[in-house]
Amino acid sequence: MSLSSKSAGYANGAFEYSVDDRRNSCELESKRHSNSTDTSTSVGSGVPNVLDTEGDQQPQRENWGNPAEFLLSCISMSVGLGNIWRFPYVAYANGGGAFLIPYLIVLFFIGRPLYFLEMILGQFSSAGSVKVWEVVPIVKGIGYGQALATWYVVTYYCVLMALAFFYLFSSFQAVLPWTVCKAEWSTNETACYNSSGNLTGLDITNTSKSSAELFFYKDVLKLAENFDDGLGLPEWRLSLCLLLCWILIFATLAKGVSSSGKVAYFTALFPYAVLITLLIRGVTLPGASEGILYFVTPQWEKIATAEVWYAAVTQCFFSLSVGFGPIITFSSYNPFRHPVYRDSTIVSLADTGTSILAGITIFSILGNLAYESGKPIEEVVKGGTGLAFISYPEAISKFDAVPQLFAVLFFLMLITLAIGSAAGLTSCVITILCDDFPSVKRWIITAVVSVVSFFIGLIYVTPAGPYVLDLVDYFGGGFIIYVLVIVQTIALCWIYGLHKILRDVRFMLDFGLGIYWKYTWCIFIPIALLVIFIYAMVSYMPMRTGDGKVYPSGGSGIIFFNVFLRTQTPL
Repeated sequence: MSLSSKSAGYANGAFEYSVDDRRNSCELESKRHSNSTDTSTSVGSGVPNVLDTEGDQQPQRENWGNPAEFLLSCISMSVGLGNIWRFPYVAYANGGGAFLIPYLIVLFFIGRPLYFLEMILGQFSSAGSVKVWEVVPIVKGIGYGQALATWYVVTYYCVLMALAFFYLFSSFQAVLPWTVCKAEWSTNETACYNSSGNLTGLDITNTSKSSAELFFYKDVLKLAENFDDGLGLPEWRLSLCLLLCWILIFATLAKGVSSSGKVAYFTALFPYAVLITLLIRGVTLPGASEGILYFVTPQWEKIATAEVWYAAVTQCFFSLSVGFGPIITFSSYNPFRHPVYRDSTIVSLADTGTSILAGITIFSILGNLAYESGKPIEEVVKGGTGLAFISYPEAISKFDAVPQLFAVLFFLMLITLAIGSAAGLTSCVITILCDDFPSVKRWIITAVVSVVSFFIGLIYVTPAGPYVLDLVDYFGGGFIIYVLVIVQTIALCWIYGLHKILRDVRFMLDFGLGIYWKYTWCIFIPIALLVIFIYAMVSYMPMRTGDGKVYPSGGSGIIFFNVFLRTQTPL
């Protein structure tokens, strides 16, 4: 489907589509009148399931099989690893309740309005996340910038899926390997205690670590003690798991939305059953209430810091997948009159509920670890991206009956979440390439993206790879997307024009929008994001690892410079 046409084109920067696209734009300006009198079709005729492209016979754009596939795909995309994996560790790193309150505020005034805006943009244009920006040609590079940031993120999302596969395969053992200590894990500096046992009354010191934590860092990652010595060679077991991940993603995406929409039925619904089971077990553990209180109790001195608000905004973008492009891409496969307002509300509520559910689950487990070890909650485990692979297995090890079964179910859940997130992100990149190279078959583009991404992902499964992952997560995903969302909002609301967006929405959905949407889009979001961003950059502190070490300035500098180049894309 083409954004522009020979018969209509754009008028004064507004969305203008030809009658060949069967999209009757609400921009009824003089140029539109003069160009649409010959072959006009009525709105009542409806929008066909597959829309033809102009003149030349380019590949037709697909539609979702039914509305449920679109909704579940959005839920699978937004309610994914960002909630189960990233939200708890970001909340843990930013003081629990000190993070939760800013996050909920950001979600209501920034996340939800932006999510709806991206749905509108994709559905009205029926274009991918690059072509859609022909509406404001000066910032067309936003789509390419989003694609680069998305590729950054998807390469390490698949590494998280590979870790889940490794744990899944390890769960088919008589004794779960992370529940008992190995002799080589205990040193003069670190004592190991079994995660499956009751630690009350044992002599636990500040240097003691659980078998689940040591299993993750020493047996799974084989984490390098010093990240100044280079990356090292990829861990072969994780490399094979990573290969399996990309084979699954290729199989999911090779046929387009006709295949990924069917997968969404499972990837969107199955995780809730497992997460609720873990929640019930977590809240019944001794000390769980202290962990939950830590999660919901605000620390007002931290709420006043820019770092917490910056973390809340970037987590909101990750959680909802705002700014990455998949929401625009998914919505572009909708019929023109599809009720995206309803869907955006459902997804936003599901996303918020899942994040809180995951947060309560994780912090109840952390409360139990603090209770049994005698440590403060903020010191019971090393923070960082590995938190979910320590705390969740800790909870599983405390199931009295058949913990292997719950381990298998949990890591299957993580894998399904990762497939939903990674497939959604990868489909955005693939759609852009398919739009730019329409003569190349989709499965070929999907195969090339999968192979290249696999080899990039091997960096993260080296002994020093997790340190690189933390840096890419902070700069590559969060920083780039933050800048691009600011540019995107200003381009749409101030250059394209808020009044045009409101007229487009009224034409497409047959109702007008209230002041909440007008003021959040046009005033609150751009100003708030700019203020938080400037404040966070002025007060920026060097990144630290989970155990407090400062990342090497060289590594941070290289990634920051690379990210800076990517943020120039809109220009």
